Amino acid sequence: MTMPLAEFEARVRFVSEMARRLHQYGTSAPRLESAIDKVSVRLGLNCNSLSTPTSIILSYGSADDGPDALPRFTQVLRVEPGEVNLRRLSETDDIAERVYHGRLDVAQGLKLLQSLRAGLSPRGEALQVACFAIASTTVSVLLGGGVADVLTATGLGLLIGLLGTLAGRSESFAPSFELVAAFVATFGASLVAALWVAINVRSVVIAALIVLLPGLMLTTAVVELSTRHLVAGSVRFMGAVAILIKLTFGAVAGLQLAKVLDLGLTTTTSPALPGYATWIALLAGTYSFAILFQAARRDIPLAMASAWLGYLCTTYAGQAYGQEFGVFFAGLVVACAANLFARVCNRPGAIVRVPGIILLVPGSVGFRSLFFVFERDVYLGLDMAFALVILLASLVAGLLLGNVLMPPRRSI
Repeated sequence: MTMPLAEFEARVRFVSEMARRLHQYGTSAPRLESAIDKVSVRLGLNCNSLSTPTSIILSYGSADDGPDALPRFTQVLRVEPGEVNLRRLSETDDIAERVYHGRLDVAQGLKLLQSLRAGLSPRGEALQVACFAIASTTVSVLLGGGVADVLTATGLGLLIGLLGTLAGRSESFAPSFELVAAFVATFGASLVAALWVAINVRSVVIAALIVLLPGLMLTTAVVELSTRHLVAGSVRFMGAVAILIKLTFGAVAGLQLAKVLDLGLTTTTSPALPGYATWIALLAGTYSFAILFQAARRDIPLAMASAWLGYLCTTYAGQAYGQEFGVFFAGLVVACAANLFARVCNRPGAIVRVPGIILLVPGSVGFRSLFFVFERDVYLGLDMAFALVILLASLVAGLLLGNVLMPPRRSI
């Protein structure tokens, strides 16, 4: 019996809106297409999907038409690259799950999906800006910075968070946000070093820019390439490279202006903070990343615990067997933990997986590599580039092997 046209269109609208929302909230291509396929089959649709960071192509037919029938129509969705929003991702997954199991009809599900809003309240925006500063503080401590380094990185991180809020409200400023942020961070750090106290400018700049470094994007791109989603992986990888280039050019411009003004670039190493400061910084930093990933309030402790798990695994395994093995082992453990959480709690594994790898992704290595190349230290730049490739491969291998040892029951 052929599905009525009105019912067919209602189901198509639901699947398309679900795909748009999952993409918007940071789902990678393999998981997005898997979710689309599963829900479509459940709703009696034949759907061929192709996802990239900037588009989703969906070709629909009815299961009643047979596997060899031509699609009834094809829909192309132009979307912006999604940013991780764990709370909305969890809500979208819950709606899709209820429709999948028949506890909600497609019309109600569509209405609920359309009611989701990703915007932040003024209080939420202020908290996000504060978390930029907290994340910079954490990374500065982890890089061995002294009091002056940490204070400078914190102030610059706060300033970059304010610039990010401005970029979110201005379409003309948004494309150049990373470039301006890197310029402000480098020139600001040079000013502090010249006029106040000697600091390690390079380390301070990396700490201040840590939220903007596309390490997570690079990792997702390599995962997509490894799972043969070549279009999505290639596009995402080039997007990450473009961000790195903008950050590097902004940093080099700030450095050159500092040299013109005879401010210089210092590499002074100030006395590191006591050992316990690392654990305090990690506690604050994992909280800041949970907020930056917009985790639901009930999921914040879980996201923090996941980030701690990844950091402790890579630290202690790295000390025993080398940095590359440490990153591999941490990726393996986090992937297994995320899939186990998804199986036991029937909720998205991304709540555990994304915060768990955030301290493992090698975004700062890529930034340093391009920075050295722009400074014409090509050999050191190539050395850092090879280190980036090795760390990326180690992390992705750990994530993929984790999916083998603890297969994901869910798509997201």
